Amino acid sequence: MITRIGGRHLIYLSLIMCLLSFIPASTQASHPADYEVVPMPQRIEMQKGEPFVLNGDVQIIAGEGLQQEAGFLQAYLKDLTDLSLSLAPRREKKKAYIELAVSPKVTSPEGYVLTINQKGITIEGGSPAGVFYGIQTLRKSIVCSQIPAAVVTDAPRFVWRGMHLDCSRHFFSVTFVKKFIDLLALHNMNRFHWHLTDDQGWRIEIKKWPKLLSVGSQRSGTIIGTNSDIDDSIPYGGYYTQDEAREIVAYAAERHITVIPEIDMPGHMLAALASYPELGCTGGPYQVGHYWGVYKDVLCVSNERVYQFVEDVLTEIMDIFPSEVIHIGGDETPTEKWLQCPKCQALQKQLPVPQQAAEDFEPLTSKLSPLQAHFTKRVFDFLTSKGRRALGWDEILDGSPQDAMIMSWRGTEPGAKAAETGHDVVMTPTTFCYFDYQQVEDTQFEPSRCGGFIPIEKVYSLDPAPDSLSLTAREHILGTQANLWAEYMTNEAMVEYQALPRMSALSEVQWTQPTRKDYESFKERLTRLTALFELYHYQYAKHLWPDRQIPSRWQF
Repeated sequence: MITRIGGRHLIYLSLIMCLLSFIPASTQASHPADYEVVPMPQRIEMQKGEPFVLNGDVQIIAGEGLQQEAGFLQAYLKDLTDLSLSLAPRREKKKAYIELAVSPKVTSPEGYVLTINQKGITIEGGSPAGVFYGIQTLRKSIVCSQIPAAVVTDAPRFVWRGMHLDCSRHFFSVTFVKKFIDLLALHNMNRFHWHLTDDQGWRIEIKKWPKLLSVGSQRSGTIIGTNSDIDDSIPYGGYYTQDEAREIVAYAAERHITVIPEIDMPGHMLAALASYPELGCTGGPYQVGHYWGVYKDVLCVSNERVYQFVEDVLTEIMDIFPSEVIHIGGDETPTEKWLQCPKCQALQKQLPVPQQAAEDFEPLTSKLSPLQAHFTKRVFDFLTSKGRRALGWDEILDGSPQDAMIMSWRGTEPGAKAAETGHDVVMTPTTFCYFDYQQVEDTQFEPSRCGGFIPIEKVYSLDPAPDSLSLTAREHILGTQANLWAEYMTNEAMVEYQALPRMSALSEVQWTQPTRKDYESFKERLTRLTALFELYHYQYAKHLWPDRQIPSRWQF
């Protein structure tokens, strides 16, 4: 149905009907239109006075340096309402407006103040990023043309609000990676951790080592199911050119998202060894991995050519990715090949034994080897010399320099210990943040073969920096992210399904102060947010709505 407002067509009645169809009858009256969105803002103050009326005569006013943000707002409102609002350099008399500005009054760089009254809407941010997050809140609040008067004051709890995507085990297109980044933007996330290499495929072009693509990006088959005895023998591959990677970096940056590339080393390197067998302890032969799990073949850390390889790879990676932080993996590195390698054993005798700072956390492989500590320090020193900072999985904690960043995946304990000793930490524990795990206990009708069980309420309950930590340690918890490992995510729809709606729960963990969190309220707000999932054609799990048929798309 089309309603005429101010001489222009505003298509909104069907939107309201669609949104209300998502909301239980008991909550419809209390939530006709408000600013309680996902993630929940820190403060919402409803004001007296008439609402702002959104129609085709409204102008978008972009402050200095905010033309890009104004363009996003214009596109979002077009998607929501089919209105094509004009951009103007300044306010005009008797014209309703949505004005964007950076203001020194907003002290948090990513914070914003959203003010709505009858005359107009202003979004003031501590930076363009803050303005962008204010736009996201407005975007998620609009359910009709009547936008109630209010002041929303908001800022994030954590500086690191991320999602990870593994494109090694299964490859995902540039178009999909951009769609995934748009999903991060919708949830106020600012870090995209891009896992680009592993045993089962090397996915990023390195010009000095071309066989990484001609050999390492292709595998001759894939094990069916959960490491069964059956191999499908179907060639599988894919990679990103450096130009494509730069395109994705730029796309993310426009949305205030930093891309963190991961080149996992010295383990999880079988695709590289298949490409260049001389980098391994045995010289091969090797083949790109077909099955999932940990392979015993790793980089030969006593071979100087390995360090030339690593430096060449990281030099090109740093040229593509401007991020200060470069992820170097470091997890699940078996030592068997080093123990059998005379050169590695000779090197180990010359090295000090690292302090076993993490030995109480039951690593999946043997205790950290002096050889891995030696390798890790050389890589750290190289990145530091280039003005970058190394991030690794929590196995690297032993023997790492103090400025090393730790990503805590084997629970929260390694991260807590790292933070207490002065390391900056990103929490991503398997118990809360592995979104390849199942969302329900009864997995008969689930698309993924992955084990584990993390329901949405478990994600929502995470506190990455609890009061049980010292104040000093809490200051070193930068934030949290969820990981999407792609062994069993064979297509893009499965990635979306595994991420949503748990990603929405995580966004509130990342953004909202614990005192503002409430799971029952979150479920109501999430129900409304799913209308945007429908609008942008995201696949998502519907376990929270078993008795309701959710429309496949918004009806305009």
